[in-house]
Amino acid sequence: MKKYLREIEISGVILMFVGFIISMVSGSNFGVWPCIFGIFLWVIVFLYRAFHWKEYERENKQGIIIVLLAIALLIFNMLTRR
Repeated sequence: MKKYLREIEISGVILMFVGFIISMVSGSNFGVWPCIFGIFLWVIVFLYRAFHWKEYERENKQGIIIVLLAIALLIFNMLTRR
């Protein structure tokens, strides 16, 4: 599992991006499924790294910062959209 973490993470990010693009272009909810599967893959990698904190400490801190920024952007987007 350890040697495939990067590939799993990249696959999850690509699936999330593809799902987002599908949702924006088609206007349907079909893009939700690739997003859900991409998030699932990303969570698997996140949990593995969390249980091996000492080995992946730098990546975990970067991941936490990225997630916090994404949440802040989503909240800002929700508050400003009318």
